[in-house]
Amino acid sequence: MPPMTYVSAAHVKGPLPDVGIRVGADTGDPWVGLLGVGSVSPGSVGIWECQPGGWSIDNRPDTEVAFFLAGQARITDGETGKSYTVSAGDLVVLPRGWSGRWDVIAPVRKVFVVF
Repeated sequence: MPPMTYVSAAHVKGPLPDVGIRVGADTGDPWVGLLGVGSVSPGSVGIWECQPGGWSIDNRPDTEVAFFLAGQARITDGETGKSYTVSAGDLVVLPRGWSGRWDVIAPVRKVFVVF
């Protein structure tokens, strides 16, 4: 059995390791930071941050559960057209096959689990 993973708040203050501009961005300058925390077969867990910008997602290959720590984004569901403004304290589940749009309004930081 794998060991427990622990990340203290001290480890996630300040900028996260830079991974470049969000792939597929079509507005803004959405630089992304990422701290991988661990993997859970068959997925991953981490902390993600992004500067303002936007992009579309078509037929998501996996499911993501995200808890927002800071910032603000508008997530638009491609099937219903409904937009949700998410911020600190909000939880979002984007299922496998989901299509829609992300527009980061104020720098976002979230904890995610992808599987």
